[in-house]
Amino acid sequence: MRNFDLAPLYRSTVGFDQIANMMDRVLTAENAQPTYPPYNIEKLDDDAYRISIAVAGFADGDLSVEVREKALIVSARKAEDDADDKTYLHRGIATRAFERRFHLADHVIVTGATHADGMLHIELERQVPDALKPRQIEIASKTRAIGKDVVDAKSVN
Repeated sequence: MRNFDLAPLYRSTVGFDQIANMMDRVLTAENAQPTYPPYNIEKLDDDAYRISIAVAGFADGDLSVEVREKALIVSARKAEDDADDKTYLHRGIATRAFERRFHLADHVIVTGATHADGMLHIELERQVPDALKPRQIEIASKTRAIGKDVVDAKSVN
């Protein structure tokens, strides 16, 4: 078990408490991470991503894509059919049930999902609100700060 001191992170940042939670979650996760089903995460643009999951053997109705509490949850459950009557000499295509979780950053939303050729593609986009985008603040000079609405005391008396 590794122990990390996150105190330097807290000394130089404000509002990044969730990073410590994420690091704790990653570091305390079990060593044996599930490898089924295989997936790719692609960066398509500065604010666009795609998760591609290999789901051979699953139909559209067997798959579920859900966003809950800042997590993308992809699951599949194969519908029971007459497959028990078949005799396989080799069964290399796994169609067992699975659930895969992806934790989403702030302002990342799922924009769509497609299922084609045994691949489930989930499109994601980071949409930063205008209020959080960088903006230039004009610096007023001291003479400019005194407005026309301010009345000079000598002119009133």
